[in-house]
Amino acid sequence: MLAVMARDRLGMITDAVDRYGDAVRLPVGHKSLHVFNHPDHAKHVLADNAGNYRKGIGLVHARRALGDGLLTSEGELWRKQRKVIQPAFHPRRLAHHAGLIAVEAERLMERLRQRRGDGPVDVVAEFTGLTLGVLGRTLLDADLSAFGSIGEEFAAVQDQAMFELATLGMVPTWLPLRRQLRFRRARRELQRVVDQLVVERESRVAGQEDVLSRLIASTRGESDPRVARDRLRDELVTLLLAGHETTASTLGWTLYLIDREPGVRQRLREEADQVLGGRLPTYEDLHHLRYATMVVEEAMRLYPPVWLLPRIARGADLVGGYDVPVGADVVILPYTLHRHREFWVRPERFDPDRFDPARARDRPRYAYIPFGAGPRVCVGSNLGLMEAVFVLAMIAREFRLSIPPGHQVVPEPMLSLRIRGGLPMRARMVDSEA
Repeated sequence: MLAVMARDRLGMITDAVDRYGDAVRLPVGHKSLHVFNHPDHAKHVLADNAGNYRKGIGLVHARRALGDGLLTSEGELWRKQRKVIQPAFHPRRLAHHAGLIAVEAERLMERLRQRRGDGPVDVVAEFTGLTLGVLGRTLLDADLSAFGSIGEEFAAVQDQAMFELATLGMVPTWLPLRRQLRFRRARRELQRVVDQLVVERESRVAGQEDVLSRLIASTRGESDPRVARDRLRDELVTLLLAGHETTASTLGWTLYLIDREPGVRQRLREEADQVLGGRLPTYEDLHHLRYATMVVEEAMRLYPPVWLLPRIARGADLVGGYDVPVGADVVILPYTLHRHREFWVRPERFDPDRFDPARARDRPRYAYIPFGAGPRVCVGSNLGLMEAVFVLAMIAREFRLSIPPGHQVVPEPMLSLRIRGGLPMRARMVDSEA
């Protein structure tokens, strides 16, 4: 099973669920993974009895890169961190964020227009630049374009974390492997970036109410300056990762999916023309870009930005009639839950209309959890969804995606795509939950 997990961790779990049903115990190395794949199971573990579970397998590996940021922290520390960050995502602020997103999206469109006819363009880099630009403008009041290597540094960090997860940490981290050395360099660079962001902010006149200013203020009460510095670093590195890559990934998968459905692409373009005309989107347009929203929601069903939700049981539990012992590794997998044939008709088919409110009315709430669920549901889900919808509508209005002939696409970890005019794209599936 370790060999299978190293080759295809996603396929390992999906095959087990297909073969054995909604509750499977998988022996992997010295561990047993308790995989649950029913909306009732997800509701129990993630919401109803969430206090009995802490973050699970992969947490140690994520902490090497992210420290005790919002993604990896637990208990009282996590509650304090969430309280500090939550106001930045209040619905009242979304209207302000919408205008900033539209400006960054238009900058992306202009870059693509300038490259039209000039040969291949790395659209994954463009999407990463877009989402980092949005993150900097909306949450940090900073220009992140000066840090052009952030996307590459996070790729190195994630590759190492996934390697350690797949090998269950059995490969010593002190070995001077190329992957390990690249990870260490990336971590140092990310710490340098966030330190520079803090220095630049502290040199300004006080008064900002964005996430960065709130994080700086929250660490001033620490008696040990080193603790305050490390907390601030952890939070900002986590925010940079979770705030840009999930949306970039969602956009990549969405464009890939609509390429296979010309009717979907046409409806998107017609809606964008009708709602937006030739202008930039506004917050009020979000409620009228209904089909674009359904398309993004369906893309996240098939390729959820949070595809793995690991937990460890603090105490013995009963989930769906199955015993879960103390210390058990419990896994909820949105990727398989979103393909459950009891709740999704022809689940492998890309069908945005399944998110029409009339069709979705009787579907269990926990059959669809692209941003997680319960107390630890992604804090920035509404902001990320709005960003994806705006960008999709603007791209559909002007560009058409085309996949190179003979290209093979696999669910993870990398996807190569191409937009009309020869624009290649890659999109990464990631684990991300805050």
